[in-house]
Amino acid sequence: MKTALTLSGSIRKGSYNRVLQQHVGRKLAEAGVEIREIDLGDFPMPVFNEDFEPDRVPEAAGRLAELWRSHDIVFIASPEYNGGLSPLLVNTVTWLSRQRPSPFRHAVFGIGGVSSGKYGTIWGLSHLRESLTKVGTLVVPTLLGIGPAEEAFDANGNPVEPAIIRKVDQIVHELTHFSRG
Repeated sequence: MKTALTLSGSIRKGSYNRVLQQHVGRKLAEAGVEIREIDLGDFPMPVFNEDFEPDRVPEAAGRLAELWRSHDIVFIASPEYNGGLSPLLVNTVTWLSRQRPSPFRHAVFGIGGVSSGKYGTIWGLSHLRESLTKVGTLVVPTLLGIGPAEEAFDANGNPVEPAIIRKVDQIVHELTHFSRG
């Protein structure tokens, strides 16, 4: 059975990206994937600084890297801040990029995000795809940008727009059918 790790680049209470993380997790579970949902708040890491290496690398970076290495699928729900990524997600990817062996070279990654704007994190997701690709990640083609956030989900955390429902189904299909070979 395939395994998936899901996370959100936002640890804010009531985050729509957490809602997306949970929804994609449910859809992956329906597709027969074993899900592990994590909260980046459980992996505290200082702002990356090379002066911390090699003696003061946060223990959380190693734990998180091992989780990424041990799953077949990683789904990241990413908010968009000023057209880019959340500081939390930038810091997480940076710390993980320093871990050996690389935590980016085993799993197939999917990315999506929710924002209050009508473009639904597309700029930030493009940046995330570029950053992940540069560290050797295989990111599936579908970008799951959702917005405006306030109108995107029903009371049960399911997307309401038919086009978004189709895109979720597409990304789940890609995540369960793509392979690192």
